[in-house]
Amino acid sequence: MKNENHIIVIPWDFTNVAEYALLHGYKFAEKAKSKKIILVHIIKTDKEYDAALEKLKEVADNNRGKNGLEIEAIVRTGSIFTTIGEVATEVDSELVIMGTHGLRGMQKLTGSWALKVIVSSKVPFVVVQEPPNETDLRDIILPIDFKRESKETLNWVSYLHKYFNPKFHIVKPNTTDVGFIKRIKANIVFVRKAMDNNGIDYEIHTAEGKKGFPIEIMEFGTNINADLILILSTKNIGITDYVLGAHEQYIIANSSKIPVMVVNPRDDLIKQERFY
Repeated sequence: MKNENHIIVIPWDFTNVAEYALLHGYKFAEKAKSKKIILVHIIKTDKEYDAALEKLKEVADNNRGKNGLEIEAIVRTGSIFTTIGEVATEVDSELVIMGTHGLRGMQKLTGSWALKVIVSSKVPFVVVQEPPNETDLRDIILPIDFKRESKETLNWVSYLHKYFNPKFHIVKPNTTDVGFIKRIKANIVFVRKAMDNNGIDYEIHTAEGKKGFPIEIMEFGTNINADLILILSTKNIGITDYVLGAHEQYIIANSSKIPVMVVNPRDDLIKQERFY
């Protein structure tokens, strides 16, 4: 990694899900030997700055020193849809861990709204709905489909393997399309070779094909009590995807409340060295 401090950014809206994100941040920080967590609160106008910073600094002070971590408070004027990603890039963070309200409650960070925040960032997001389990990440779902960009998640497979050493459950869609079958097979061969060469534990599963692939991913995650789902966002996502419902937004807000790591398919996204 470029930044040896492994900085983690946590968007802070003073709700319980932000607290959950911080608890997940402690777990990632402990494993990755992170030195700092940065809490980021976005305001609409500059006149809110002083009060917001004082309130956020109180949160940082109350949590500073836990697990040997430095906690920094940053308040910025802007939009949650772009400013969080800008701050993450500016501080050279490794991950953004964000709490979401799933499909209930406030609409500010639910469903497609959370996805709009994520796709503006060059830094991967881990989206959480509940506090972390007491155990480490043991079982991670890795969907692989026909898209060429699917291979880009391998760099974060390497990251998770290095710090958590989980088992990866590769899930591929069940389709009758000959073209898709050929491309899925090529991606699976590529992924298997990379994992075999790096001693990564994995299993390959084929979805039943009776429901939509995102639904079957979530159901599989529930069945194996998965600790994380690692997905790729839709490349060049547009307004149509938000209106019709990009697959990722349903996985992000899954009813089983499994944490979801979302990687954006961009050439400049990955910070760690490629391992494939």
